[in-house]
Amino acid sequence: MSIAYWCILIAAVLPLVWVGFAKSAAPGYNNKDPRGWVAKQDAYRVRNAYNAHLNAFEAFPTFAAGVLMAQFAGVDPGHVSLLAIAFISFRVLHGVFYLASFALMRSLVWMGGFACSIGLMVLAALKLGAV
Repeated sequence: MSIAYWCILIAAVLPLVWVGFAKSAAPGYNNKDPRGWVAKQDAYRVRNAYNAHLNAFEAFPTFAAGVLMAQFAGVDPGHVSLLAIAFISFRVLHGVFYLASFALMRSLVWMGGFACSIGLMVLAALKLGAV
């Protein structure tokens, strides 16, 4: 199960990776007003990296809940690890595709990551006989 826990940690740190790209993509970053600075940027790389940052925060709770639900339900650790690693892979690709402005690919890998989170929850519910 430790692999899935490491994946939770990676997912928690990913938003910081993407915001690092946003902050370094244009000069004059102002830590006193980071959101105001982002709002004034015309560079698509800043906007895309910042949006990847926000989306990574949005995806985190569902994933973390899915891993914890699966663990508490006693789902096979191999299945949990596989879905957790797949989630992280999808989320890294999501950020890369966001930075590269590949909207279709970004949406597809977003769906893959979301499916992993939902899959973890469904496995937990099935294990406990909730369905």
